Order: sequence, then C-alpha cells, then structure tokens
Amino acid sequence: MGLALAGAALMIAAVLLPNKAEAQFGMRGGPLGVARFAVGHVIGMSRLRHSRMAVRGGRYRSAALRSQDPRGAERGQPPNPYILRAALTAQAALSGWHGGRRPQGWWRHPDGSYGWAGPVFWPFAHDDLTTAIIFGDTTSLSLYGYGDIYAAIFAPYAATELAAYTAPQGRRARKVPSAETVCDASDTGGLPVDRIAALVRPNELQRAALDELGTAWIAARDTIRAACPTQAPATAPERLGLMRERLAAMIKATEGIAPPLAKFVDLLDDGQKAKLDSLAWDRRAALAAGQPNKDAQAAAACDANSDPRYDEKLQRQYEQLVQQQWPAAEIATTLRLDEVARARFEVLQDTTLRTMETLSACPSKSEPKAEPSPQARVTAVKARLETMLQAVNGVGDALDDFEADLSDEQKAGFETIGPKRGV
Repeated sequence: MGLALAGAALMIAAVLLPNKAEAQFGMRGGPLGVARFAVGHVIGMSRLRHSRMAVRGGRYRSAALRSQDPRGAERGQPPNPYILRAALTAQAALSGWHGGRRPQGWWRHPDGSYGWAGPVFWPFAHDDLTTAIIFGDTTSLSLYGYGDIYAAIFAPYAATELAAYTAPQGRRARKVPSAETVCDASDTGGLPVDRIAALVRPNELQRAALDELGTAWIAARDTIRAACPTQAPATAPERLGLMRERLAAMIKATEGIAPPLAKFVDLLDDGQKAKLDSLAWDRRAALAAGQPNKDAQAAAACDANSDPRYDEKLQRQYEQLVQQQWPAAEIATTLRLDEVARARFEVLQDTTLRTMETLSACPSKSEPKAEPSPQARVTAVKARLETMLQAVNGVGDALDDFEADLSDEQKAGFETIGPKRGV
C-alpha cells in the first residue's frame, strides 16, 4: 500500500509537470520537488483519506469526479489534475485546522480546493496564471472571490493554528507545512518551454524569443513568491493586506509576461500559432471528456442573469448570507457598538456582499468575447485580478472605517468572532 500511495504522489507530479524538460522554467527540484512536497509536507500518505473526503465534500458530486480521487491511477484511470491539486490544497489548508482532524472546512472552493491555506492566500497562484494564459483554462482562477474575502475577515484559523504554518521547522513540520513550502508548491512546472518548442518547431530567432519568455516566466514566479507571508496575520486588516500583496504580485507578474509573450507569438506564422493554440484546445477536450456536462451546467448557471427575477433571487441570497454567515447580532452585542459603529458595520457587510456579483465566475454579457489567443488571455487574466484587487481594496477601506473608532478591546473582541473557528 505504501508503494502504491507513493506512486500516486509521483503521478501527481507527472500530471502537473508533464516532463522533466519543462522543469527548466519551473519550481526547484522539478517533478521530484512536487512529489517531495506532496509526500513529505502536505499529503502525508496516512492522511490522504482526509484529502479525498475534502474534495468529495464539494458541490460537484458527479460519478466522474467521485471516480477520480488521488489514487485513480491505481485503477488504471487517468488522474484529474484539478482533483489532485484540490487534494494538495485541502491537506495544506486542513492540516493546521482543528488539529487536522476535520475532513473539510467551510471556506473551501466548489471544486474542493482552498483559497486560504493557513496564512497563504491563493496557494497555486503562479500555476493558475500558466494554466489560464497558456492552456486557456480559467477554471481555478474564476473560483476566487467572495468566499475568500469573507474568510479573510472571519478567519477559520485560531492564532495558534496560523502560527504553526510560520513556526521554525521541526517535528511539527511533518503535519503542518510551512507557508514557504505552500508558496513554493504554487509553481508546478512553469512555462512548458520544451513542449511549446516541440509543437511550433521555432527557428533561431523564434527560439531566442521563447527563451526570453521562459526567463520572464521565472521572474513572474519569483515576484509571486516574494509576496509569500513570513508571519501569521493576526487581524482581519492584516489578512486583507496579504490578499492585496498577493494580487498585486500576480498583476505585476502578468505585466512582466505580456511583452515577451507578444514578441514570441508575433514571430510565429499562422500554422505555428495554430499549433500553439492547440494546447488550449487539447486542454478543453481533456476536461470535456472527464466532465461532459460541465460547460452546459456552467452556462445554465450563468444564464440566470437573463431571468428578470435574478435581482430578487440575488437579494434573497444576500439576505440569507447575512443571516446565516455574518455574525452581525453577536458583533453588535459583544462589542457594544453604538449607532455609528453599527452603521459602519452594515456598510462593511454590504460592501463585502457586493463582491459576490462583482467577482462572479459568469462572464459579463456586455463585454466582447476575447479572441482565444495567449495575448488576449493575458489581458483577460490581468483584468480579472484587477477587479478582485479593487474589490479587496473596497472591503479593506470599509473595514478600516468600521474599526477607526473602536477601542483596542473591541478590535480584539472582533477577532474572536466568526463561524466555526479553530480551537
């Protein structure tokens, strides 16, 4: 059994990083680095069951997804990269929460992954940029939004649990990965330079431009890694600050990638561009084969915007979230808020809830459909990140206004309130 599970971890590396040549522009250690992270720091093979339970606890419970757990390779099935990555992020997020005894957490994404893993926001930031820009797949990127901002305000982790992620390495590290380890695992291969070269067969000038692009991709990775937290955030403003830093780093990364990407693509002829675009088409085909109803389900969900009753439904959803998730009454009573503070707290609620619509995964019908080219995808990814940064900034400003006249005792009391906090 041990060898089989180790093989599954190596399969994770094989899926996320197709061949070792691609590690030239990837994370330290290439495939073995990913496998070491999975085996030594996150997956912890005896705990793999919890990872699978976290993945299966999500909204998508189709037979296809249930059959593609991290050990699917043992039954001869091709492993699903989203399921495998969800297992990694789930274990990283849950190993420090409630002693790692809970199979899932309330702040998980619909696919079973997590936007917060201890003090780290957006664990697979660089990998998501690569997947969206090169492979044209924004699935993971689109899941970040309201829930992650809410989890920043009402952190699921207790202070001691967060501290475990930034504590000096020791025996505890076998159970709780360090923040640095989680951030390093963000890059599971970087730009697939050799794979691109094999497809487009570049001439000397084009190869030089491709290598320049690969170097820019490394710089983008380093920019994102530099935003990795070294200390555990103790307050909601600090957690929102971490979100700002991470998003700003991702935006800066896209700005560094865009010029060399445009230079490389512009040097290609039409046939080479079509071969480069085949990476995105092949990705879509693979995902469609694994989840044949995914696109139809997503389209049906997004078509709710055409329903004249949509605004009413959205309002009911907001009200339900206010009642079930926002501990408004508890905050007002515990902190003994006056009328001014109550009004400011309501503004904080409303500002945060509006991000649900702003950061919806559904595309705006008023926006022109972008051409499926790498340059267009860079622009779209940057625009999405900028929208999210603007939303986080708005919530941060509202939170600052709310806390402006609170006493230190009231601020400390606010940090103890939240849904299902750790022990």
